[in-house]
Amino acid sequence: MNQNEQKQHAAQVALARIQDHMTVGLGTGSTAAYFIKALSKRVHEEDWQLTTVATSKESAELARSLGLRVQDIDDVAAIDVTVDGADEVDPNLDGIKGGGAALLFEKVVALRSKKNIWLVDESKLSPRLGSFLLPIEVIEFGAQQVYRTLVHMNLHPRFRMKNEGERRYTDSGHQIIDVDLSQQNDLPALARQLKAITGVVEHGLFLGICDEVIIGSQPIKTLTRPRED
Repeated sequence: MNQNEQKQHAAQVALARIQDHMTVGLGTGSTAAYFIKALSKRVHEEDWQLTTVATSKESAELARSLGLRVQDIDDVAAIDVTVDGADEVDPNLDGIKGGGAALLFEKVVALRSKKNIWLVDESKLSPRLGSFLLPIEVIEFGAQQVYRTLVHMNLHPRFRMKNEGERRYTDSGHQIIDVDLSQQNDLPALARQLKAITGVVEHGLFLGICDEVIIGSQPIKTLTRPRED
């Protein structure tokens, strides 16, 4: 199975975790798009009454175009489950997200979800996070100052570009700086350091957030976070 087939396979498996009358968080990116399309088909076939919360304008537009009910996160009492992709996942179910520049909205939704499910193909699995660059979302004012701080932290930062000479902006009007984690050994400590930098809005380290990873291989594989007593 190629990557797209694995993503579609994982999306179909994730539907078994969804029930009528749920509030479902919709991730962003190509993998999440497969799930949104599959979810819409199920909703219409079974006449479900479902509410969704999107993590980007792109996902909201896709969901609405397919007839799904999309609500603002502040208009729902709770999110039962969020289904999203991930750019890299380790054996502890920690991951890096934000390749689609939606990390802020994705983390806001994820932290308010009762359960988080990530759909991945086998290429996203890694024994140690760091092969994928870590996105950091920063405000436009003083972004170069944040960049210099990241240089001093030996993170080898680079601004994400939309095209040559134009920086990429998020749905919130922020910029993205991608950094190299390959030499970092204490990711929880790094996560705290990054959040403490004035001008940093959010980073793409999702630590202790994911509950289940569905790997769209053949046969399907799942990883679950052990329940704490």
